[in-house]
Order: sequence, then C-alpha cells, then structure tokens
Amino acid sequence: MAATTHAPSPSPSLSFLLSRPRSAAPQLRLRPAAHRRVRCATDAAAPAATNKPRRAADEDIREEAARHRAPANGFSAWYEPFPPGPGGAGTDERYSLDEIVYRSSSGGLLDVRHDMDALARHPGSYWRDLFDSRVGRTVWPYGSGVWSKKEFVLPGIDPDHIVSLFEGNSNLFWAERLGRDHLAGMKDLWVKHCGISHTGSFKDLGMTVLVSQVNRLRRAPLSRPIAGVGCASTGDTSAALSAYCAAAGIPAIVFLPANRISLEQLIQPIANGATVLSLDTDFDGCMRLIREVTAELPIYLANSLNSLRLEGQKTAAIEILQQFDWEVPDWVIVPGGNLGNIYAFYKGFEMCRVLGLVDRLPRLVCAQAANANPLYRYYKSGWTQFQPQVAEPTFASAIQIGDPVSVDRAVVALKATNGIVAEATEEELMNAMSLADRTGMFACPHTGVALAALFKLREEGTIGANDRTVVVSTAHGLKFSQSKIDYHDQKIEDMACKYANPPVSVKADFGAVMDVLKKRLKGKL
Repeated sequence: MAATTHAPSPSPSLSFLLSRPRSAAPQLRLRPAAHRRVRCATDAAAPAATNKPRRAADEDIREEAARHRAPANGFSAWYEPFPPGPGGAGTDERYSLDEIVYRSSSGGLLDVRHDMDALARHPGSYWRDLFDSRVGRTVWPYGSGVWSKKEFVLPGIDPDHIVSLFEGNSNLFWAERLGRDHLAGMKDLWVKHCGISHTGSFKDLGMTVLVSQVNRLRRAPLSRPIAGVGCASTGDTSAALSAYCAAAGIPAIVFLPANRISLEQLIQPIANGATVLSLDTDFDGCMRLIREVTAELPIYLANSLNSLRLEGQKTAAIEILQQFDWEVPDWVIVPGGNLGNIYAFYKGFEMCRVLGLVDRLPRLVCAQAANANPLYRYYKSGWTQFQPQVAEPTFASAIQIGDPVSVDRAVVALKATNGIVAEATEEELMNAMSLADRTGMFACPHTGVALAALFKLREEGTIGANDRTVVVSTAHGLKFSQSKIDYHDQKIEDMACKYANPPVSVKADFGAVMDVLKKRLKGKL
C-alpha cells in the first residue's frame, strides 16, 4: 500500500522533530490519605525495618538482599498445555520451568501455571499491601515493576539469577484534554505508557523474565549448554532481548525483516552487540526460520511462543490496578499483533480476581491495523474459522503480523471478558496518533491503532462518557519518528494528514515574524 512508504532519510524541514521532547509528568488520581492502605513489608516473610542502616560501602544491592533473604516461600509454577482441561491437552501433562520446551506433546501452546492454592493461603489484602509496599524501592529485585510481583511471576527463581533493568513502573497518563475535547467529554480516560521503559517498549516486561530464566539455566547447578538467545522481531522484541542479554553477558541473535522496521528500532540491537540478521522476508518468514534454527542449535527461543514472557507482560495489568488503588477500570484497549499481550493483560487481571485482590475483570478490546487484521476477521466471522493472511505494510510495523502465534490465547482472553476486536485504517491510526500528540502525548503508531479503536467505540456508544478506560501505549513515539516526520511534512501518498503541523519558513525579520504570529493567533490576542 503506497500510504506506508517511508522516506529514506529524515526530512530536513522537520529535523527539529528529532530533538529531545519534554516528558509529561504522570498524573495519578489517589484516594485521600486517610483512606489509603497501610504499606507493609518489602519481603513477603519479614516485617519492614524502621531506620534501616545504609548498606556497607563494599556491598551491592544483590549482596544486601541475599543477607536479608527470607526462607523459601513454598510457591511454585510450571508449564501446562494451553488451554488446560476440556478441549485442551489435559492437565496431566506438566513440565518444569527448567525444561527447554516450547510446545506440548500434541504441538500446541504451553502456558505457565501457578500453584493458586498456595497463593490463596494469603488473602487478597495481603497481596495488595505487599505489592504496594515495594513500589519505587531499590531493594533487589523488588524495585522492578515486574519483580515487585515476583510471587505471581517466577516464584522459585533465586534473586541472584534475575536480570533486571528496573523495568516497568510506567506512568498512567490522564488524557484529560483528549477525552474532554475530542471524545465527547470522557473524564476518566487514561493511557498506560508501557513505552516508558528501559528500551522503550512493553517488551521489557517479558524479556526480564525470559532472560532471567535463561541465566538460571546456564548457571550451576543446572549448567545447560545454551549458546545464546534468539528471536524473530519486528523491532521492539529485538531491542529488549539485546539489552537484557547484554546486561547478563549472554549472546543475542536477532532475525529482522529487511526494510520493515524503523531505524531507531534497528540501531538498538546493533548498539547492544547482538548478532543481527536482516532477512528478505516478513515477520512470519523470520519466525519460521528462527524456529528451524533453534531446533538445530543450542539457542533459546525468545519469541512469544515461549510463554515465560507473558508472565512479565501480565504485570502491566497488575500495575494498572495498583495505580487505581485496586479499583478495576471498565475498559482496557490493547494493540494486537502476535496477540500474546492481550492474553497477558487478561492473565494479570484474572489472577488478581481469583486471588481476591479485585472482584471483577475489565472488558478488553484488541485493536488491529486493517492491513494486518486476522483476529479482527476471525471475530467478525463469529469465531467460526481463523484464516492467516499475508500482512500488508502498515505504519504500525510492530503489529504487521498475518499469522499470529497467540491467536488461541487472544480468543480465550476476549471471550472471558466479553471483549471486542476493532481495526483501524492507516489514515485513522495516523490521525488518532497525531491528534493525541496535540493534547500532550507523543504516541507511537500502535497506540494510534488503539486510540482509533477508542474513537470508533466511543462514537457508536459502546464505550460511555463516564466509563473508566485505559489505552495501552506499547512503545515510545521516538522509535517511530520517521512516520511522524512524513505525516507532518504531508509526504504520505493518498493521506490527507488532517493534523499536520509543518514548520513555517519565515525571514529573520521582526515584521515577517509578527505577521505570521498575528495570523496564527488570530482571535486569541
């Protein structure tokens, strides 16, 4: 499609757009202090110390944590076929997380299952208070937004094996002006900025879990002969994998579709020292190749076929609940490509419901680009038959996937939450992204897909003016600056670029400057 052709280099007239933007401060709505819960222990088995002495100068935070470590908590997790029970492969098939396995015996997906009975020995209030007590701390590893929920993620891993860059804890942006001025008075509209993480996308949340487990497998006493970790990627997965492998000293191998990701995404794995293979195929072709390679070489597969990553990604859902003081939003809208993330959000919300942290689930919306919309077509058919497709180019390049691995997971999540699948054309997603930017955001095109879905659902009355709604922003807008440059330079073929705002060329003359400003500010002076 011609609309998605990118210029080979940034437009000189818009080079200013590549300068560093000012970041918006998070705006959080909290209950009055008298109604907030009392914070409790940082460690599940020990009370918080008051006036804690500073650690010794020759001791790092891992060593300090080891000195204060509590006994094993008795929680556990393992792999089971997905879905379990009736209609699935049965719950008698089970694998240790220390096994290198990606598929069930029947060739289906696997899922990480937790000993819910053990976790349920503590009431929901215990888990709420425990997780709240860890927010913003530097106590290893609980300062991470993922590992602050360690018991719900990988309960059995030794903290010494964890590879964390203190990911997560991303802000929940109150989209006040967008909701008020452009969505018919929505007063409770929020954007979860998962792209405000170490490598600029939500993929960090899952990659810290996967690379930590690989780090455990490679070290004594397991000492598995894993030569490296590999992934097929449309950009963000490769950036996250390469950063976490670099931090752990583990080789990373990345398969990228040539000329289909942004330069900003491409440079991340290169800078982190990964082996980057640029292949003349699309993401689905890269995925087929990486699966063949990992079947022959001792390279651990890092794609979302590996269910470990979903354990980290589900913590974004738990963070949303924390940020609303454990009140459940009405709607959560998630961009969908390979479709693991929509299931991860469901899994996080559902785990909190089952364990009594909350009493209901939000309704989920999976938003797809119209050029890569196999789930949307499946949904519109009444879930009768899934048909993979060859995805067409889209500005939302990270979700340009025609044969998603996690389609069955997504269906479970949507059916369980009375969810909806929506789509957005290229013009709709770029206009939605650009309009959001005009209200203080700096959104990526994938967030534009989710925002465009919100506009449609709001217009048809499915989402009400008073519904608390969260749009998940999956990546930082700076990763996709070229698409923004092309939009504001109005260089996108067959697209009106309704909200384009190119710079105005003006002579360095007082009179000329005044003429332009008076014209722009007409009626406001």
